[in-house]
Amino acid sequence: MKDGYIKVAAVTPKVKVADTKYNTDHICEKIRECSRNGAKVIVFPELCITGYSCGDLFLQDLLLEQAVDGLQEIAQCTREADAIVFVGLPLAYKGKLYNALAALSDGEILGFVTKTFLPNYNEFYEARHFTKGIKETVYVDLKEESVPMGSNLLFVCDTMRELTIAGEICEDLWAPNPPSIAHALAGAVLIVNASASDEATGKDIYRKNLVCGQSARLLCGYIYAGAGNGESTQDVVYSGHNIIAENGTLLAESRRFENETIYTEIDLKKLLEERRRNTTFEPGGSETEYEEIEFSLKTEDTELTRFIDPSPFVPGKKEEREKRCDEILTIQAMGLYGRLKHTKCKCAVVGISGGLDSTLALLVTVRAFDQLNLDRKGIIAVTMPGFGTTDRTYTNAVSMIKCLGVTFREVSIKESVQVHFADIGHDPLEHDVTYENAQARERTQILMDIANKEGGMVIGTGDMSELALGWATYNGDHMSMYGVNASVPKTLVRHLVRYYADTCSDDTLKNVLLDVLDTPVSPELLPPKDGEIAQKTEDIVGPYELHDFFLYYMLRFGYPPKKVYRLACKAFSGIYEEEVIYKWLKNYYHRFFSQQFKRSCLPDGPKVGTIAVSPRGDLRMPSDACAKIWLDEVEELAAD
Repeated sequence: MKDGYIKVAAVTPKVKVADTKYNTDHICEKIRECSRNGAKVIVFPELCITGYSCGDLFLQDLLLEQAVDGLQEIAQCTREADAIVFVGLPLAYKGKLYNALAALSDGEILGFVTKTFLPNYNEFYEARHFTKGIKETVYVDLKEESVPMGSNLLFVCDTMRELTIAGEICEDLWAPNPPSIAHALAGAVLIVNASASDEATGKDIYRKNLVCGQSARLLCGYIYAGAGNGESTQDVVYSGHNIIAENGTLLAESRRFENETIYTEIDLKKLLEERRRNTTFEPGGSETEYEEIEFSLKTEDTELTRFIDPSPFVPGKKEEREKRCDEILTIQAMGLYGRLKHTKCKCAVVGISGGLDSTLALLVTVRAFDQLNLDRKGIIAVTMPGFGTTDRTYTNAVSMIKCLGVTFREVSIKESVQVHFADIGHDPLEHDVTYENAQARERTQILMDIANKEGGMVIGTGDMSELALGWATYNGDHMSMYGVNASVPKTLVRHLVRYYADTCSDDTLKNVLLDVLDTPVSPELLPPKDGEIAQKTEDIVGPYELHDFFLYYMLRFGYPPKKVYRLACKAFSGIYEEEVIYKWLKNYYHRFFSQQFKRSCLPDGPKVGTIAVSPRGDLRMPSDACAKIWLDEVEELAAD
């Protein structure tokens, strides 16, 4: 359970209708199997001790008695498993029959969750046999023990209180007001659902959307276990559709009709962090009083088997990635569209280096002008060759400008910077920070003054990754009149440019964009070596794919360095050595805290995703915040 992860399982055992002994044996076998695989929360389908499709056999006393006997045998089986197990059965109480979900752990029956909503339409006729669930806690006598029953039970792990579980049963999820809403507001972080949803064409998609949607709405983990092969096929078929979701994300899904067991890890601490930052998630509000029932699990590390995406800002599937790219380009362009329209400005000035960021800024500006039906000649694309400019980037910049039909202007900065060096007494042979930043500030001055002269606005090119690391010259490329890339991470910039290349009809422009993508990322402030780029950004600050990963998990979920490092080591296994990841993680935290002063005075720019570093929006952080506790934890990683 290290870092808040808990391994869970959704199980569809093979059953025989009304054969409680057979079903009990198979459930116990699955519990032992799940336990061997490290699962701490194990969920079985609705009424699985008897089978869901017993029909009027539910009115037979013998079946009900055998179901309870089977439950007690299953409870004893949990002594062998360090887990909490949820299993469905019919349960008689005071002359009525309830569709119940039993929680079992360490040989004990902890409680019974009762089904609230009974479907009695189409092929369902549960009201023929069962009574609607009890909201308040009652106690059911089972031989020598008295067990709480109701729809108001919370199962809380005493060794890891983040693990607070509540249950609902099948139709409860499909109802307009699912019990899980009250469960989550009462403190449940994990919802389990024992189900027997029959199959119909397209129903699996709807079912999956329900589970993922509910987990998103309630900021919770959701485990859905469905009945499958072995249930009666007299009129319907059950597919054993198992689903595990976390805050809207599908973590695991079974293949239908195969009675599979699925496993994954739920990140409980992430869910609690989401609830803390979400001001509309308001605990309480339920008229029902909940009863907390404690259980124990051993505290141990949880091996991560779930997929950790090394590119969290970039969708993995091509179709989704293309849709995301088009949407982001539209958001960027509409942001600029609004600013241009408000200011009645018909001129935009963009500094073009032949690199990724300025390329994206120019493409976005063109898109905004086209939407406003403005002449592209109103876009002044300025190349400003300096001491580090290479033929490759210069040629790409000029070709791109010509292909897009915008106004080309070239202003060399070499002579003016040399004069500036003389003015401040700087030796031009000393290639230090002054040498570099003087060029960046000269370029910004040129852009600003051209904008003033032409009645235009300077379009910023810097991206969010650079801003997070402070890899920008203060009041140089750091400044503009509207920063269209300000919330786009570097790893996504690359895909946006590639998407534009893949979808444009101009082959010449496409080839230029592809060469820009193939060019090393560089500010080109140091003289080339043998005509090639001498200053490669990622050699200095580290790989952007690592920094974007660190940025995502630090800002999006508030993860501490140790957890970020652990996830990075898994995500980039076989790509970077752990020592390399550690080196750049340390560098990231140092730069992130020390460079906040640059982010505190950012120009306006549109937010495009879940993370942004604008001081007016997502990141209200003091420029003089102390990084000690984060850096101390990073140092502890080295000791480990």
